[in-house]
Amino acid sequence: MAPQRDAGADAEAELPEYAGHYRLESRLGSGGMGVVHLARSTSGMRVAVKVVHATYARDPEFRGRFRQEVAAARRVSGAFTAPVVDADPEAGRPWMATLFIPGPTLSEQVKRNGPMDEPQLRRLMAGLAEALRDIHRVGVVHRDLKPSNVLLAEDGPKVIDFGISRPKDSELRTETGKLIGTPPYMAPEQFRRPREVGPAADVFTLGSLMVHAATGRGPFDSDSPYVVAYQVVHDEPDLTDVPDSLAPLVLRCLAKEPEDRPTPDELMRELRSVAAAYDTQVFIPAPRAERTGPPARAGAEPAPQAAVPQAPAPQVAIPSAAAESSVRSQGSGRVVRRLGKRSALVAGALALAVTGTLVAVRSFGGAEPARTPAAQSAPGAFGAWEAVPAANGGGMPQCSYAARRLLCARPGMVFAIDPADGSTLWRHPVEETVRSEPPVVSGGLVQPEVGLLGPLEALDPATGEPEWQEEMPAYDGLRTVGDMLLLTRADGMVTGVDSASGRAKWAHRIPGQSVPYFVSFAGERQPAAFATSPSADGRRTRVTAVDPASGEVRWDADLAGALTPVGAADGSVYLVAEGATYGDVKAVVRYTPATGATRRVTLPIPVEQASASAGVRGDTVYLMGAGGSLVAADMAAGKQAWRLETGVSRGSAPVSDGRHVYVTAPDGRLLGVDARRGRLLGQTRPRLGADSDKVPASLPAPLLAGGYVYAGAPDGTVFGVSGRDPGAW
Repeated sequence: MAPQRDAGADAEAELPEYAGHYRLESRLGSGGMGVVHLARSTSGMRVAVKVVHATYARDPEFRGRFRQEVAAARRVSGAFTAPVVDADPEAGRPWMATLFIPGPTLSEQVKRNGPMDEPQLRRLMAGLAEALRDIHRVGVVHRDLKPSNVLLAEDGPKVIDFGISRPKDSELRTETGKLIGTPPYMAPEQFRRPREVGPAADVFTLGSLMVHAATGRGPFDSDSPYVVAYQVVHDEPDLTDVPDSLAPLVLRCLAKEPEDRPTPDELMRELRSVAAAYDTQVFIPAPRAERTGPPARAGAEPAPQAAVPQAPAPQVAIPSAAAESSVRSQGSGRVVRRLGKRSALVAGALALAVTGTLVAVRSFGGAEPARTPAAQSAPGAFGAWEAVPAANGGGMPQCSYAARRLLCARPGMVFAIDPADGSTLWRHPVEETVRSEPPVVSGGLVQPEVGLLGPLEALDPATGEPEWQEEMPAYDGLRTVGDMLLLTRADGMVTGVDSASGRAKWAHRIPGQSVPYFVSFAGERQPAAFATSPSADGRRTRVTAVDPASGEVRWDADLAGALTPVGAADGSVYLVAEGATYGDVKAVVRYTPATGATRRVTLPIPVEQASASAGVRGDTVYLMGAGGSLVAADMAAGKQAWRLETGVSRGSAPVSDGRHVYVTAPDGRLLGVDARRGRLLGQTRPRLGADSDKVPASLPAPLLAGGYVYAGAPDGTVFGVSGRDPGAW
């Protein structure tokens, strides 16, 4: 491919052919600091590469500003930005590569299709408020939020171009007398006190963006940037044609003084109460038609936009109760308490039309277990619900589904929840810290699998009462497999304990495994415990399948690669092969012990640290990378089926019902993805809670049962939604 050329004889006339190892294919646009190209890596991944203008590459100040842009973009890279893939701020022509996100900018969308309608405006404003919340949370102020810096992707708006953004702890400051920004989208303090610009400036700009999206112009409009600057500082904004339901909130964003503007969190709360029929689906510029021909070229005119149907508001009767209750509105976050009996009962539910489902009840129980029925959308029907079974204590609930109930654990407590309505069936305190594994049912009893010290115990799944408790010798590993508990000591000795009685059935070493730490997978007809040991050079892995009832070896295989088992189905075990970088998965392997057949599918691009976040459905292996890549490997077809960049950092292991793939995000969101095409269909709201600065040590995979999906969140919530249509969450 020949280098791209521009007309003219300046330094930009001959554009580079490569930036690092990324081959530049076409020009996407140009900004004040550089040119953005569509490019491909050597493996074929599409990226957007920003290359600094040759003139500015010789300017030390602009080099410093570009280094700051790279640092800021990496700092906020996530669900609402284009993740940084690579960068070289010290190159002759400094460059930065981000993931290519197909979709028009807000500027292009309004220019081509005209102003947005009210539902689209609400979704856009909510998405931008979430983006600013995450950007500000890591200490970055964007300072140049304008229509061309907002991409309208299928899964919501993405904020790009951090060229003049500034981390709060940055040593690079704005020079006296030099204004940096785009006047129609600058806050008053950017003109008056440029050194003191903070997060509130981005909120002002968000207000200007909303006026542009609603009207096609800005709130301060003039051909002269000097007149615009005066208007921004002194005049009232022109909100003509901004929908009445949004105008007051936009006006608050455009307050002259930073302290008078709402924060992004306040914006999101206000938006939930703007209208009873508020739709929290992300903004989708236009539904994509199924294509039978070749894909459209880059920069092609998008398909005409279609209206997004709005879900009807449900009609819910609010029952009364004399008991003490705590009900939280999903829209406002307020908690209303009514005093009564010491056992807490939910008195009612606040119905909000959030994508046509019922907002769930949060129930807070006292010391004694109490059945707290949550509201449903119709008698006997499943309605979306959420509940906080424990009023105190932090931690993300770790849950499993068994015995027709959700069995969950948090530090100091194990509890059971009715999956139909979220009511708490029983609670059982535990002295030890609960492991990162959820409770399971084995031998007909609940096995809490609490810490590696102290006694083991098993609980009655109906009442939560202990059925047996046994002191065990010190052990380093614990795994429930079938109707057995397998305990591994530091010296490699393994003890098999009967789950129903708590009695040891066998104890011996496993041939070929010095210290076996077992994994197992649900759904097998004959459950097996798998142990692995890599060779010294990491080129081969010994995989051993053990019968949990006897401890005998069922089969033993020496396979190529550094392998980790991630699933088992239909007589085969599925493993992921790690590359040179620890945890990065470069291939998926299917091994069938009965025939000794091995099938390996090499991934076009390795998935970052996905060995601990994988799931199997049929003959498809789903991988969730630490950087947000969700990948489906079709073992029958022998190829990668699709790859989706979710923006979720360190999500849970994916699970699938065949139609959809579900993943839990660290902020408590549940994502639903089309299992066939790899498209994001919908997501629930974040549920971070008070400890929003803490990241859960491990994320439980979503649970599927009877067509419904259940998940836990960092704020202590357990919630359930219908799996029929993730787009309606």
